Parts: sequence; C-alpha cells; structure tokens
Amino acid sequence: MLDQLDDKEIDRLAAEHRKKMELERQAKEGGNTAPAPEPEPEEEEEMGFLDHLEVLRWHLVRSAIAVVAFAVAAFIFPEFVFGELLLGPSKADFWTYEALCKLGNQIGSDVLCFDINVDLQNRTMTGQFSAYFTVSLIFGFVASFPYVFWEIWRFIRPGLYNHEQQAARGTVFYVSVLFAIGVLFGYYVVAPMSVNFLTNFQIDPSIANQIDLSSYISTVAGLTFTCGLMFQMPVVSYFLARAGLLTAETMTQYRKHALVVSLFLAAVLTPPDVLSQVMLGAPLFGLYQLSIGIVRRVNKKDEEAVSS
Repeated sequence: MLDQLDDKEIDRLAAEHRKKMELERQAKEGGNTAPAPEPEPEEEEEMGFLDHLEVLRWHLVRSAIAVVAFAVAAFIFPEFVFGELLLGPSKADFWTYEALCKLGNQIGSDVLCFDINVDLQNRTMTGQFSAYFTVSLIFGFVASFPYVFWEIWRFIRPGLYNHEQQAARGTVFYVSVLFAIGVLFGYYVVAPMSVNFLTNFQIDPSIANQIDLSSYISTVAGLTFTCGLMFQMPVVSYFLARAGLLTAETMTQYRKHALVVSLFLAAVLTPPDVLSQVMLGAPLFGLYQLSIGIVRRVNKKDEEAVSS
C-alpha cells in the first residue's frame, strides 16, 4: 500500500504517528508532571465580545421586565404602597412607635413614646403624580432585587473557574436574605427614628417644619435602600477575603474605628437617648463583627490549603 502513496503523503502519515505516540507518552507520564493550568471557561472560547453583549442584553431585559411588573403592581394598589408602606413612618400608629412606647412603659419611662407630627405638603402641580411614578419604580426595584441579582449572577457565573464557582455557591441566596433583612431593618428601625428626629428638630420655635413630599420620599426610600446595601457587608468581606485583599487581622485592627462610626451614625439618625442609639448602633457593629468571623474562617481555609 505504501508503494501507492507519494513521498508527501508518507511524511504526513509519519508525522501524525509520531504526534500520536508523543501524546500517549505524555499521558502515561502525566502522574509525574505538574498539573496543567485550569483551562479558560468554555464560554469564553466559544463566544465573542458581541455575543457576550447580546447575552447581557437579554439578562438586563428580563430584569427590567421584573422591575416593571412589580412597579405596575404598586401602581395598581396605591392604598397599600403609599398609604401603608410609604407613609407608615409618618403616622403615630406605626408599628415601631407603638412597640417602642410599650417598651418604654414596661421600663417605667416615657422617653420612647414619640410625638409624631409630620406635616407633608406638595408644592408643585405634578408633584404627586411624579411621586406616584417614582415610588412605584422604587418599590418595583426593591421587590425584584433578588431576581435582578440572580440574572446578573447568571451572566457572571459562566466566566468563573470551577473552584471559583464552588466558592461562590449560595451567593444569590445570601445576598437576597441579607438585602431583605437590611431593608426591613431600615424601614422599621432607621427610617422611623430618622423621621421622628428630623421632623421634630428645630433651631428656633418660630420655624415650622412643613416637609415637602419629595423630601420625605427620598429620605425614607434612601435610608431603607441604603440599609439593604449596607447589610451586604458580610458577603463583600467574604469575596474580598477569597481574593486575598482582606484579612481578619486588618479588620480587627480597625475594629475601634468601626465602633466609632457605628455610634456616630446611630447618634445622627436617632433621638438623643441612649436606648435608641444602642438599638441602631449595635446591629451596625454586629455586622462588622460577623464580617470579621467570616474573613477569619476564609483566611484559615486558605492557610490550610497552602500548607497541605
């Protein structure tokens, strides 16, 4: 059969045979050689830049649809979203005020029974409609945040190595739970205390506090959403520790600074009584302590992996 082949064909077959034998030899000796570097994610090899933009576009489209769906629900039921949720911290029968007043009565002090008197006003012709639209969108984003983050994570996850995906398991769950806890904490603790303090604060008795509707909305919504993001501190600390950018020793070194910042924020956002400041400052500092524990655990695992 070889007589029927020309010299070029014989050389090609011989080269393929040598390459095959070399691959077999490397496979046999694979146990004595250093492991090959982990390959890049397959999606990066198969998809170009424009393809990734197309995938990202659809993730964002689905996220926007979820936000709009919840916003439409808020638009349809304004009595609950506005009358109960948004304006709740401005009413004396709000759950937080009643709970604090009962607690004050039990300890024999009326310092926790707040005098809530919020005089909301609208000074522009389109003010209430704009507030209606804005609050609906804010409600839609907050309510759909777990889904929006899940869509973003679905776009990021294929670009991670296998060990990175293993380390990030449960990210969507923990981010969603911490965000929900933060929003509830901001709505039921930070927002009502801030509303009570800011609406009753006067530099002179002759100046009446007539709060503009847009100012009230931005304050309540801003504090609530900020607390939701602030409660992501443990998750952010975890990923910074996994990346080698944060250590428990560094966080412990700045623990006193974190305590001072927590107490300062509590003093600014609450009435001038110790109990209210502790109720706000303790959870803030507790988040920092929790983050230290998470980072210490990650650092310990990394040290064990290096030593082994």
